[in-house]
Amino acid sequence: MNLSVLKREWFANVRADILAGAVVGLALIPEAIAFSIIAGVDPKVGLYASFIIAVMTAFLGGRPGSISAATGAMALLMIDLVKDHGLEYLFATTLLTGVIQVIFGFLKLGRQMKYVPRAVVLGYVNALAVLIFLAQLPQLIGKSPMVYLLTALSLVIIYGLPRLTTVVPSPLVTLAVMTVAAIALNLDVPTVGDMGELPTALPFFRLPQVPLNWETLQIISPYAITLAIVGLLASFLTASLVDELTDTPSDKNQEAKGQGFANILTAFFGGMAGCGMIGQSVINVQSGGRGRLSTLCAGIFLLIAILGLQDWVQQMPMAALVAIMIMVSVGTFRWSSLKNLSRLPRSESMVMLATMTVIILTRNFALGVATGIVMSTVFFSNKIAQVVLVDKRVEAGGDRHVYTVRGQIFFVSKEEFF
Repeated sequence: MNLSVLKREWFANVRADILAGAVVGLALIPEAIAFSIIAGVDPKVGLYASFIIAVMTAFLGGRPGSISAATGAMALLMIDLVKDHGLEYLFATTLLTGVIQVIFGFLKLGRQMKYVPRAVVLGYVNALAVLIFLAQLPQLIGKSPMVYLLTALSLVIIYGLPRLTTVVPSPLVTLAVMTVAAIALNLDVPTVGDMGELPTALPFFRLPQVPLNWETLQIISPYAITLAIVGLLASFLTASLVDELTDTPSDKNQEAKGQGFANILTAFFGGMAGCGMIGQSVINVQSGGRGRLSTLCAGIFLLIAILGLQDWVQQMPMAALVAIMIMVSVGTFRWSSLKNLSRLPRSESMVMLATMTVIILTRNFALGVATGIVMSTVFFSNKIAQVVLVDKRVEAGGDRHVYTVRGQIFFVSKEEFF
């Protein structure tokens, strides 16, 4: 890296990057905790992962200003793995996920993302939003009326405060107000501390405690492949969005390598696999963050907050976190895609809805994306097959006909050709 690139990516926007990183780092706390709980692991697993992945991608990622950490898309894919095989297998799966992503980057397959249709992307994003919402229901169903009241009040603060001021992120204000209220009023509601132990020190190096045999590989491989694909898809989508917001390019292949190395390292320090975060990246850019320094500061401020504010974090009511995840779900869903269903070509709408349906029913993002791509390919092939024009010309003497063919001739278009 030459000096001009170093200055542009790290030191061209120092003050704004530091402030934006502080906002994002604090905002990452509730999301990292909530995503850990979705995956069925202690909050420290998601917090460690978010810190390590943010710091690693700041140095090795391909998109300055993009935020990567523990995410809902990845957490949803870990539920069955953790439930059936335990935490150590999650660490082993995270390691293999990172290796696959690094290989993906070195093979320069990042450019293949341009072949993913927009309808598939919309279906993916919408399904993610629905699944994040559904994952909150166990924290609400069968709970006391006080839980519902705190959730409702949290949503009022989340959506009402930005109308008055945007100096402080409304989710952080929500957590502060609800935590103080729960402590002051001695409310008997579930808290973060009930869900697991928070970290009290820096993460330390350790190997995943799993048998090194073929059976282990058979267990973790399907999960690792799915996590690698979904993680890269989410990271590439995030990078493309930041490209659009900042009018600057990104290196998708380097992004794949950066995500891979970050996941490999987090596996050795007790963290879960992560990827690019659309919501937090937008917050970073809107807060003024543009360079790699903003991503690095997000990770550092996150670590300072969880180690210095642990007693406060443990007493956070789960209702406030549920409200924040509902906000993430509502903000992630692309509502315009539903409004435009009647305006879009029928094939586009079918692809989006099919991608959503498969992902929601199976909780398999890779399968849903593959289904959408296959459907798009079939519809596109059928459309191209219709564009076959044949001109007939009779040469002098009338004993010879010349046919001039325009269009794509392949197995789908043969009937049109004949």
